Amino acid sequence: MSEPSDWGMQTRLIHTGEHTAAPGATPTITPIYTSVTYLYPDTAALDEAFASNEGYVYARHGNPTVATFEQVMTVAEQGAGAVAFSSGMAALHAAILAAGTPRGETAPQIRGILAARDLYGASTSLLHNFFAAQDVAVTFCDLCDPAAFAAALETTRAAVVVLESISNPLLTVADVAAIARSCHAAGARLVVDGTLTTPILQQPLTLGADLVVHSATKYIGGHSDVTGGVVVARSGLLLASLQRYSRLLGAILGPFEAQLLTRGVKTLGLRMRQQCHNAAMVSTWLDEQPEVAHVYYPGLAEHPQHVLAREMLGGLFGAMVSFDLKDGSREALFRFVDALKLVVPATSLGDIYTLVSLPIISSHRDLTPQQRHERGIGDGLVRLSVGIEEVSDILSDLQRGLRAADAATP
Repeated sequence: MSEPSDWGMQTRLIHTGEHTAAPGATPTITPIYTSVTYLYPDTAALDEAFASNEGYVYARHGNPTVATFEQVMTVAEQGAGAVAFSSGMAALHAAILAAGTPRGETAPQIRGILAARDLYGASTSLLHNFFAAQDVAVTFCDLCDPAAFAAALETTRAAVVVLESISNPLLTVADVAAIARSCHAAGARLVVDGTLTTPILQQPLTLGADLVVHSATKYIGGHSDVTGGVVVARSGLLLASLQRYSRLLGAILGPFEAQLLTRGVKTLGLRMRQQCHNAAMVSTWLDEQPEVAHVYYPGLAEHPQHVLAREMLGGLFGAMVSFDLKDGSREALFRFVDALKLVVPATSLGDIYTLVSLPIISSHRDLTPQQRHERGIGDGLVRLSVGIEEVSDILSDLQRGLRAADAATP
């Protein structure tokens, strides 16, 4: 099916890559291709498939079902192409390797990585435990402080800069366009983790980022029934590097997972808008509760990057809300979570259900207390991934939890 150039985002997410012709009939949705190998009419045709990099020859080199997912994500992010991976962490790993590959080289030679100080805990661990262990200089900086970022970029001469469009879990908002300009002026490449914004709120490649990463397990899939990741590249050179690392490292996405992600992305726009609407109401309500010390949400006027978020995110502010309990003890945190009936205590985000997570025992558990303190993650921090339920029911359940957290320990 041809795609008119004036189709809107939601229409493209639904139709891109689908209705591909097949012998005898055209399937409405892309089938799940489970074949590992593919046959050609003769050896010359097989040789051409290998040489052109366009045919299917082996599952690690490509799969038609996976290609459909990659195609729709390319369109969603307005990139040159996408490569899908078996998880978000595998996608981030490959993205950093690709960003650190100099032009014309075939192996990563990363002279340094400059990363946002408040990255997701596992991303921080990846930089510390893998890249730093390979003698790559890794520096963390407050990328929301332009002066500090400029100084760090000049001092470190980093080849790769890594940030989250909205950070997890403190929900700071990065000025992707300004940071991209600084990176390119310094000869660095910018990798943006866009998991929390999704292409519905922001398309980092259009702002100058070189690679955008998604943990597709989260909002892209949307139903906590599939694990996957994807990287979309702004240029053909970076796309070729991603494809090379995908084949060599082998962290490929399977066809069953690809079909679930392709199905999930069709309702991404509908889900995100409802979740952002609910999150805005939840954040306003939490901000008025006496049991809550502080609320982190870009949609609140007192958020330090509220004006930037309003300009960059199209009037939506994301579906994540974090807050500090006034009683920040572990006992109070556990009472809060254990009292909830509707909100699900699951260590993920982006689901249709509202989820609650405690960073000190989940996403940032592997960080030392000092590292958490440096990143502003207190012991009383609660992270909510707001779902699509009736918002009145979400608020009622949160009130139940806050009352339990405030109660004296029996």
